Amino acid sequence: MKNNITSTLLTKNKVEKISTEDLLQQHDYMEAIKAFSRLTYESVYVIDYEKMAFEYVSENPLFLCGYSPEEVLGLGYEFYFKNVPEKDLVLLSLINEAGFDFFAKLPDGEKKQYSITYDFHLINKDGKPTLINHKLTPLFLTGEGKMWKAMCIVSISHHQQAGNIYIYKHGTDDLWQLNIVSKIWQKSEKPKLSKREIEILQLHAQGLTISQIAEKIFVAPDTVKYYRRRIFERLEVSNMVEALSRAVNSKVI
Repeated sequence: MKNNITSTLLTKNKVEKISTEDLLQQHDYMEAIKAFSRLTYESVYVIDYEKMAFEYVSENPLFLCGYSPEEVLGLGYEFYFKNVPEKDLVLLSLINEAGFDFFAKLPDGEKKQYSITYDFHLINKDGKPTLINHKLTPLFLTGEGKMWKAMCIVSISHHQQAGNIYIYKHGTDDLWQLNIVSKIWQKSEKPKLSKREIEILQLHAQGLTISQIAEKIFVAPDTVKYYRRRIFERLEVSNMVEALSRAVNSKVI
């Protein structure tokens, strides 16, 4: 099978020469962003902090709130003021202040390894609020180590309320949670699950029922329920939807 795939790649898409013009495409990073947005179910947009504007907004309707991508691009930061409730705007202000303070203290060479995730409400044109999860990671830094451009990913939140503010360092088990009251980042580690617990989470993600999971891994349904309870305890959640969200956000699965 491996040889067949290699042979197909070589015959159907054999690249023999890269021109100077081809190499220049590497600088057009926006094409990579657009390609990614075509493949994901999540909304994607890029913030330019030098211009305090959006540089790119994908066509996914979740973030658009009933506007077109062009309209959201034109609104820029005004989009937040039009479509985020006042209470959550206060929360976003706190997140920005605490997040950039955290970011400024990091070594410049490590800054791109960190991402932040949090939940807040967006209100569409019909006045209906939706709790969304927002992830942000640096794309480019200035020579002074400040965040110049960042990519943002928006998806439906599986929590019940706004907040849930975490910073992750990629490639490690480290994460920090923001205490909204004290405004202090509290360090902890990513939750750890056993191989069996991860397997059961993955099977739930495939849409299998408890009985189907039990049959697949050759255990009794009560055993699957036992592992579910352990997963909820370890991830500090109350249901499987929240467990899957926490596991994905923490890169456990």
